[in-house]
Amino acid sequence: MKVTTKGQVTIPIEIRRKIGLLPETEVDFSVSGRKVILRKAPNRRNRGSKVVSDMRGRATTKMSTDQIMALTRGE
Repeated sequence: MKVTTKGQVTIPIEIRRKIGLLPETEVDFSVSGRKVILRKAPNRRNRGSKVVSDMRGRATTKMSTDQIMALTRGE
């Protein structure tokens, strides 16, 4: 595995799955002697609440819940 010119490496899927690294997951690096340690950062904000907060205030259509449900069901 090589480091790119931008300092990036690809973390193998087995490792990402084992420690739960999803897209946008925050990580921490530390150095111990000649080793670099990568850790999943403490949950500062879980992924679901980030998505909700990013979407908050973006709706522009004034529809009722019933109207939205009818739309999604194709009624």
